[in-house]
Amino acid sequence: MSLPSRAPSLWADRDFRKLWIGQSASLFAVHASQVTLPLVAVVSLGAGAAQLGGLRAAQQVPILLFSLFVGVLVDRWRARSMMVYADLGRAVLLGLVPIAWTLGLPFLYVVAFVSGVFSVCFDVAYQASFPRLVRRDQLAQGNSILESSKSAAQISGPAVGGGLVSLLTAPFAVLASAVCFVISCVSIWRIRGLDTTPSVPSGGIKEGLRVVVGDGSLRAVALATCVYQFFFTGLMTVYLLFLSRSLDLPGAVVGVVLAAFGPGALVGSLLSGWMPRWFGYGRVVVFAALVSDLVMLCTSVLHGSGVGTIAALITINFLYGVFSQTVDVAIMAIRQAITPAPLHGRVVATINFLGLGLTPVGALLGGAAAGQFGTRAALIATTIGLFLSPLSLRLSPLAHLGRSLTR
Repeated sequence: MSLPSRAPSLWADRDFRKLWIGQSASLFAVHASQVTLPLVAVVSLGAGAAQLGGLRAAQQVPILLFSLFVGVLVDRWRARSMMVYADLGRAVLLGLVPIAWTLGLPFLYVVAFVSGVFSVCFDVAYQASFPRLVRRDQLAQGNSILESSKSAAQISGPAVGGGLVSLLTAPFAVLASAVCFVISCVSIWRIRGLDTTPSVPSGGIKEGLRVVVGDGSLRAVALATCVYQFFFTGLMTVYLLFLSRSLDLPGAVVGVVLAAFGPGALVGSLLSGWMPRWFGYGRVVVFAALVSDLVMLCTSVLHGSGVGTIAALITINFLYGVFSQTVDVAIMAIRQAITPAPLHGRVVATINFLGLGLTPVGALLGGAAAGQFGTRAALIATTIGLFLSPLSLRLSPLAHLGRSLTR
């Protein structure tokens, strides 16, 4: 099919508005906790590079362990219920951090792991529920709205999280994410269009694997995602240490620097709406992926904590957000267009499993490399590894996609 050029407004749909509010609150909570929880480990508990890598790995391991099973559940159960329970679980866990953080790093590892399990449930259910909730001709408009919310969360979440760490200390700053998960839970619970359980063909996990592995484009999406996420997770583990220790930036400034991804992602969401129609999906995803990695490589030459360094970091993160988001939205449109409707949950879960399953290893290796060779050398190595993603895209069927997604 080809993406519609114009679709009826989704803002008149109450269920979509509730999904949008819930998704926005949940994403804000996730992005804020990505700053506050590691800072609890680094600032309050004195965690080192390897320990921070272990914390990030604990957040990612559930993707490898549970994605495929969650995909089957989402296709056979009510996605709304799964999102509600996932929000409640994450709210309770993060709400316990100010009370029990004195238990040390083992407690934070447990919080990170169990929160990761709930995040897998929410993410798969959310990605599968959106195509079920709206008409096919509204997918493009809905993706634009939801990705704009994601960008807003990337802007405000880290900034608010970093600011709260400075005002309240890291353990209490985590409570902001817990409150937002409660808001998301209430909003999604009020959705009525997802009450029915979808009719699902037999096949279970094997059916999702068969579709992804058997389709050249979906297989390429999974491979490129795997390579990218492996090195990006390692990069982000090193990046936090690089900002806070090598450049000696305070928590609030770290939050502002990371928040620069958000405006860039918003611009990237807008560009992804028209660039593929002008240049073709294949050219856009390969070119944007390559440019984003070249931009990130510039981070490794920065020194000091002056205004010039902070301005350079904000510029780099903004541009990285533009081009990486262009890739993400274009690939999302490709996946939605070619996935059979009853299999959205299993296809999303399979791509997450195949694409994100190695991220715990990436986090551990990133932390270990920073401890062994220093944060700057580890930053360069993980950034260079990102270039394998545009290379894999260039050698795949995705590179030859034209201006429409007709199958």
